[in-house]
Amino acid sequence: MAGVIQTTVRRSMPASLLLRVRHRSPGLANGLAGGALAAGLGLAAFTVLVMLLWVSSPYPDSGPGGALHVAAALWLLAHGAELVRVDTLSGAPAPMGVPPLLLAVVPVWLLHRAARDTAEGGARDNAPLMPGRTAWAGVVLGYLAVAAPAALYAAGGALRPSWAWTVLCVPLVALVAAGTGVWTAYGRPSGPLEQVLGAVLPRGARHLVLGPDGRPGVAARAAAAGATVLVAGGAVLLTVSLGWHLGETRRTFGRLTEGWSGWLAVLLLCVTLLPNAAVWAAAYALGPGFLLGTGVAVTPLGARAAPLLPPFPLLAAVPDPGAGTGLHGTVVALPLTAGVVVGWFVGRGAVTGGGRFGVWTTGRTAGAAAFAAGLCGVLMALLAGLAGGPLGTAALARFGPVWWQVGLATAVWLGLTAAATALTVRAWRLRRSYRRGERRADRVVAPRRRPALPRAARKERLPRGTWFKRKPGRSAPVPAPVAADEPYLLLDDDGDDGDDRAHGAPGDLRDLRDGTDPFDVRPRPEPLDDLPTPSPPAAPGDTEPRPPA
Repeated sequence: MAGVIQTTVRRSMPASLLLRVRHRSPGLANGLAGGALAAGLGLAAFTVLVMLLWVSSPYPDSGPGGALHVAAALWLLAHGAELVRVDTLSGAPAPMGVPPLLLAVVPVWLLHRAARDTAEGGARDNAPLMPGRTAWAGVVLGYLAVAAPAALYAAGGALRPSWAWTVLCVPLVALVAAGTGVWTAYGRPSGPLEQVLGAVLPRGARHLVLGPDGRPGVAARAAAAGATVLVAGGAVLLTVSLGWHLGETRRTFGRLTEGWSGWLAVLLLCVTLLPNAAVWAAAYALGPGFLLGTGVAVTPLGARAAPLLPPFPLLAAVPDPGAGTGLHGTVVALPLTAGVVVGWFVGRGAVTGGGRFGVWTTGRTAGAAAFAAGLCGVLMALLAGLAGGPLGTAALARFGPVWWQVGLATAVWLGLTAAATALTVRAWRLRRSYRRGERRADRVVAPRRRPALPRAARKERLPRGTWFKRKPGRSAPVPAPVAADEPYLLLDDDGDDGDDRAHGAPGDLRDLRDGTDPFDVRPRPEPLDDLPTPSPPAAPGDTEPRPPA
């Protein structure tokens, strides 16, 4: 029997170990697998798209191997890496560095989801999460482990990645996207952002970017709203211009390709470049415009002809060469509208979202509006830098908006407009609060640390501080406290009759109502008429008679 019991115990051990393995927190291997899976899914998505276009094309230029090389190159281009075309007419390699912004959504989203799921590790309820650094490092290393062979494979095709841009952009995108995923898994704590802002911004401006509750501050929300208005307005300008040049837009499809498969490929390319075109239109409305080659600028004041441009549907929306007209000048309504939106956010926050500063002063409100305009300029400069790039050498080396010009123009336009709007909104909201009968926030007397009570309310002695309180061990015993909701009465029944009688103590007042003597004194006999007047009644407890008076 002992052997049977021993065998049974030994057989139960693997089950317990398996249970521990199931419920333990995931390690670095899960992060590596998640990062590799994210890279594989991104490559698979690009491969399926390119292979479908290659299969449907009536005149393919290469075999399936060439299509696979193109798919790997486009996947690297979505990360911001610059590609180099080697089979040009001149024989010199030509760079192609305009990444479609819509394609960048695929790798960023996959990395974000992989890092978030790895950090969570299937944890539910109160189960511990995976360490953030472990999840972050695992996902990034797993992603790069797949990206490196993909880059080596793409180097053998017609579109080869630039190694300098590939080494810089692919790890950077992986680090940022995976970091945001881990940050989301941990509930978006404000600690990491506070550390970054503490090293970049002064103390007085940090609360404008990150609020005390961990949410974006007033300036951050205003800057995001301003950038959204600019990009959305650029999309509207692009749509209007395409509709204005609708005939030219249709003719470009026939010049590029023939057949529905070619038209579908061109249409997909235009869709992926729509965010880039919206940023270009926003830069045009801001004033700096964009470049269609070296020295060929397109601004509201005028546009120069660009003879080297291929017929492309989105390029049909470019204004005609020549000096600008009043119709072109109406685009300044877009930055003015964005400035009003930024100022409205700041003006509202100056009254309702002041935090520990209360209602902001006019100087602080104007400064916050200028700071928000600067943040919006940084965002637009980043978008302009990502939306443009080279499309060749010599004349096509610069293509798209110039990032620093766009950022500076955004800060100037929105800074002036937002400051005036913020002050106006602040004054209007304060005036409305005054009409409702509220007291002015700048005239409210700050409460003192120790508010003095009125004399009429001082009916009870306030307790003294702990510094001058006597210790109970060195003085008389402290009586037992009486409950606040049960007032002490003289006739209350404490229920201690038995104990008092046991120690010889007199009874309670109920004995008087019963007609008995609570002190147990024997009654004296009634005096006779011939005897002298008796003395006054004896004191309680005195049993001997007193002599007559």
